[in-house]
Amino acid sequence: MLIVQKFGGTSVGDLQRIQNVAHRVSENKKAGNDIVVVVSAMSGETNKLVGYAEHFSKNPSAPEMDMLLSSGERVTASLLAIALQELGHDAVAMTGRKAGIITDTAHTKARIEEINPSVMQAIIKEGKIIVLAGFQGVNANGDVTTLGRGGSDLSAVAVAGALKADLCEIYTDVSGIYTTDPRIESKAKKLDKISYDEMLELASMGAKVLQNRSVEMAKKLNVNLVTRTSFSNEEGTLITKEENIMEAPLVSGIALDRNQARISLMGVKDKPGIASEIFTKLAESEVNIDVIIQNKSHDGTTNIDFTVPVSDLHHAKTIVDTFVKSGDITDDSYNEDICKVSVVGVGMKSHAGVAALAFSTMADNNININMISTSEIKVSMVIDEKYAELAVRGLHDAYELDK
Repeated sequence: MLIVQKFGGTSVGDLQRIQNVAHRVSENKKAGNDIVVVVSAMSGETNKLVGYAEHFSKNPSAPEMDMLLSSGERVTASLLAIALQELGHDAVAMTGRKAGIITDTAHTKARIEEINPSVMQAIIKEGKIIVLAGFQGVNANGDVTTLGRGGSDLSAVAVAGALKADLCEIYTDVSGIYTTDPRIESKAKKLDKISYDEMLELASMGAKVLQNRSVEMAKKLNVNLVTRTSFSNEEGTLITKEENIMEAPLVSGIALDRNQARISLMGVKDKPGIASEIFTKLAESEVNIDVIIQNKSHDGTTNIDFTVPVSDLHHAKTIVDTFVKSGDITDDSYNEDICKVSVVGVGMKSHAGVAALAFSTMADNNININMISTSEIKVSMVIDEKYAELAVRGLHDAYELDK
């Protein structure tokens, strides 16, 4: 069995934790598995390197930052390989370049374009353990690039796909995917399995165990993905194709996203193409739009409300201001005291009444719904942020997710 195992920054946070990872990898190797390990930088290391750069420049060049930041993962890979060698294993540390990971030319946020797995395949055939520095590759010019946020997860999934691995295990400081945040609802249960689509919805709605890009790639490459903790032998959660889940529950989880802001545009001129023009400008500034509501007023103008991540709010305001100054929008307002709570489950496709139960639960808890967005497997509601945890607990109870 070929297994790709990825260990994040907290899992390799200090020398003792790297030693613990070495023992875990050793056990898997002794069980007869071929192992490729992908590692992040030790926790805090990337921030320290950024601090070094900012000592000299407030705006360091992206190519130099890629060279600098990629060193954090290389340090971890080398240390883990040394630890494994001391345990009697033939282990070799590899950079993204040596592993054949080719990216586009976008420094600090590169995308993987292809992987030539021939070198890794030859090393695996020799019975060696590969320890790969995650988060990095090289572009067609031979320059080192990094993959941005969640880059080590991406490295692991892409390598698993290229090597046609049987399993890709993502080790973090949490034991799997839960029906909701256990810090909000103590009755939250860990899921044994969840589909790619459900995980994508939960990840995009604020569940922070995995990044969207990693799940999207796992779905595209048909990689069986397991997320589990590196601090115990507890079973994790398998993320796989929907057809691999025999009895998909009606609802798998409740997600909460506090990183939301509402933008209200009043008195938008009622002329063809104005909405398209506004949202095109926002898209060009890479502002992510989520929920949208449009209402026509009695005076012939239109009111448009939509939500964006709080991190995109400044850029959105800049774009909206240009339309206010041109007279295409009479007035605008902004509200950061909101959140989005979402009910997610593939079982919704074949069951009626899921949305109705969500709405009645909000009513029973005296929570006003400001905006609604739905898809085939999701119902999202924008509410006042002060009701966030009450809504999560109420919905978790309504759908009996603790059963």
